Amino acid sequence: MRTVLTSLVLFLLAPVATGAPLPPASRAEVDALLTRLQSSGCEFNRNGSWYAGADARAHLLKKLDYLEGKDLVKTAEQFIEQGASGSSMSGKPYLVRCAGKAPVESAQWLKAELQAVRSARAASSPR
Repeated sequence: MRTVLTSLVLFLLAPVATGAPLPPASRAEVDALLTRLQSSGCEFNRNGSWYAGADARAHLLKKLDYLEGKDLVKTAEQFIEQGASGSSMSGKPYLVRCAGKAPVESAQWLKAELQAVRSARAASSPR
């Protein structure tokens, strides 16, 4: 019994593993992506329901927090693939629907936006 109690105490006192946040450059890219999604006027489909950009941003930030806590993401691409491309509950892909256009998978939409973010940053940086 004493061994069990000792093991339990050691388990409870053991430091909780916490992940690291995204590196600053990657976090800036993810923030830019989520800002673009929120301000795009597009809708975000998650498990069969459509949500406004602000709701999509809030949901994806929760997923980012989870992934960072598990130390599972270091780049914007990893965030897209592991958190922003589909439901971890149902396995269904997320979709983005913009006015007048057919819905596309969120991974495709976010990767295109990431390229636009990077192109804009490269064009504005001093040479």
